[in-house]
Amino acid sequence: MASIRLSVPDTAAKGEVIEIKALIRHPMESGFRRDSRGETIPRDIITRFECEYDGQTVFAADFHPSVSANPFLTFYTTATVSGTLTFRWTDQTGRTWSESAEIRVT
Repeated sequence: MASIRLSVPDTAAKGEVIEIKALIRHPMESGFRRDSRGETIPRDIITRFECEYDGQTVFAADFHPSVSANPFLTFYTTATVSGTLTFRWTDQTGRTWSESAEIRVT
């Protein structure tokens, strides 16, 4: 199970560049490590992260086994209209989680 912590401003002026932060809580096991008995720990990674703002993708990233546990992302977009930012992340099995945040543009 993966969860996310978000930092999105509540309000912004139209045309303002806003900073968005996302911390995905996930172990991101590469499949290369071994446990105390010497057995390989199965691979378990997030493979894709996307952020949509008012229905358009403003940020997307593909992850690979070398990404650390609990990946932390910071990215920027321009505040254009009041609306919803939707964050979606997918693991290697195709399971998808999402979270959203509202922004009011003045």
